Amino acid sequence: MRKHRVLYGVALGIMMFASFSTQAANQTLGENNMNRTEICKRNFRTLFNGEALTNTGTDPEMMQILQKYIFGEVFTIGELDMKTREMLTVISLSTQQTLPQLKAHAQAALNVGVTPLELREAVYQCAPFIGFPKTLNALNTINEVFTENGIKLPLENQNQVTEENRHEKGLALQQPLYGTEIKDMLEGLPKNMGDEAARLLTEVYFGDFCTRGVLDMKTRELLTIGILVTSGNWDTLSSHIKGSLKAGNKPEEVAAAIIQCMPYIGFPNGLKALKILKSELE
Repeated sequence: MRKHRVLYGVALGIMMFASFSTQAANQTLGENNMNRTEICKRNFRTLFNGEALTNTGTDPEMMQILQKYIFGEVFTIGELDMKTREMLTVISLSTQQTLPQLKAHAQAALNVGVTPLELREAVYQCAPFIGFPKTLNALNTINEVFTENGIKLPLENQNQVTEENRHEKGLALQQPLYGTEIKDMLEGLPKNMGDEAARLLTEVYFGDFCTRGVLDMKTRELLTIGILVTSGNWDTLSSHIKGSLKAGNKPEEVAAAIIQCMPYIGFPNGLKALKILKSELE
């Protein structure tokens, strides 16, 4: 009798496992078979806690095209997680100073698990590339979102350097990825001002910003790709594609990051950036 109970238990376990496996396979198959309208609605709910494609407002046709393209197609390309996609969107909108859209996506970023510190660091990463005035505008916008969500300001300090070691720590991040590229490029300027500019880059970009907490260098380099694609700074983009790959990003991650920015920058800049990536991989 005991033997029969054991055999029955084993058989039941096998049947349950097969059932769960079938359910999981059917779920995956269902997701693969979802059309872009269904995917759009699902992603929109996750991001904004609302409904897409409502056919309301003054320009419902534009919203239909926009929402299906962004949330139903672009969000399916590559293997970037939702948090990374939203941080890329935030830095692209910050770079363009499209502040109403930035506010909406800052909230969406929080909704999908981007922490306030991660969101702030993503915007901080823009400063060396777009300048401080635009970065302050973007920070004011995300701080409004933080306040509306009851998040206490200012956020925790993430500075990791001192006046004495910011050059050393910045150089430790810069050299493995970029060597002496900038210093060599600026050599020969009057009164060693090329050396001074190179020093400022080391100490401010790499020392003051890239050493900060929360985001690692791999993530910061991927976000930088989005900033440069958005601003159309092609020479610097080429250099940072190399640096991003050295920092640990895969070519397909860099490509997906570029495509993630395309709805916000247009096809010409997006396709040009993909061509630059392709040339760096050849």
